[in-house]
Amino acid sequence: MRYTRVSAGGRAVWGRVRERDVELLSGSPLEAMHGPSYDGGPGPTVIGTVPRADAVWLPPVVPPVFYAVGLNYPRHIAHCGAEVPTRPEVGYRANSALTGHGRPIVRPAGVEGRFEAEPELVAVIGRTLRHASYEEARAAVFGWTIGNDVSARDWQHRDRTLWRSKNSDTFKPMGPWIETDVDALAQTTTLRVNGEERAAFPTGDMVFDPYEYIVEITRHITVRPGDVLWMGAESTCRIEPGDTVDIEISGIGVLSNPVRTEGNSA
Repeated sequence: MRYTRVSAGGRAVWGRVRERDVELLSGSPLEAMHGPSYDGGPGPTVIGTVPRADAVWLPPVVPPVFYAVGLNYPRHIAHCGAEVPTRPEVGYRANSALTGHGRPIVRPAGVEGRFEAEPELVAVIGRTLRHASYEEARAAVFGWTIGNDVSARDWQHRDRTLWRSKNSDTFKPMGPWIETDVDALAQTTTLRVNGEERAAFPTGDMVFDPYEYIVEITRHITVRPGDVLWMGAESTCRIEPGDTVDIEISGIGVLSNPVRTEGNSA
């Protein structure tokens, strides 16, 4: 099943994605089927449809907490000259940086140097967990989506934190939907710029998998339905205004975003 959020009548509405259209839903499948008030019922009902071609895609979930993994792929670690991590540790990103499929990535006017895309698998949490076992962590993943960890490297190297280099508005495209029926770690991640393949790698070739991260997080922090965990990337690619960036994870879909300069809507 594929769930998403779209703009309908000027408001955000949950939807179920079908081949030709999106069924608009009366509520969130996460809250209805996994939230604290779930009563065992069938979940949200269909209240309308919109053709897929006309859908205005929003980030498929707005997370209570936005977790993000750093160096988690051996080739990326080697490229950076960093040490291989000995345990799973996460950081955080800002919800305000999220944007949807088809929406522009905006490069701020003050950005100089390398402006890069990073293709990432995203786990969407569907259950409240604390002190989870590995099997409980596996069962807690509601589904999977795609993220583009846009980074302004000059800011990343000059600032004391990642506050603007990773978290500026539009720097975190996510979508287009949440796929609930896929073995995400058995897929292939591909990054294309203007239709040209720039990187491809086995999605599951990680130092620590998503479930190991969830186990580690829940030793200290309660995770809740809607939290997301971005899993890092093997490769990065420089992008420029005028480009279109496509990130495909087989079995999930394609996240596509044009790149624009701040102040230029064309």
